Amino acid sequence: MLMEKTVQLTKAEEQIMQVLWELGEGTVQDIREKLEEPKPARTTVSTVLTILGNKGFVSHNSLGRTNVYIPLIMKEDYSKTQLLGLLKNYFNNSFASMASFFAKENNYTVDELDLLIRNTKDELNKEKEK
Repeated sequence: MLMEKTVQLTKAEEQIMQVLWELGEGTVQDIREKLEEPKPARTTVSTVLTILGNKGFVSHNSLGRTNVYIPLIMKEDYSKTQLLGLLKNYFNNSFASMASFFAKENNYTVDELDLLIRNTKDELNKEKEK
């Protein structure tokens, strides 16, 4: 499912979504076990999952008294939406400006930048062939 608008998740919501994307589906306990120490309370995880459900990010199936949560938004779609928002809001929709910023921040070498350009060209050519 492609996201129609940019929805900004809180840090806690994003952490739980990362775990759910990794698991594919899971109960509150499954998700809690994958979170780093100190682990949040079960009720906290459950509350965040309810909020994610209200935002349209997750659904659940009930198995007795246990809910199994399923992501409704694919990680790739959320990542794409967030990255495009970053590009628009901070780099005036200029990929060159964003790439330049990250290259400077990470001290990329000329060889690494050349490799990035080659890989990007290869990916674009693959897309055109589809």
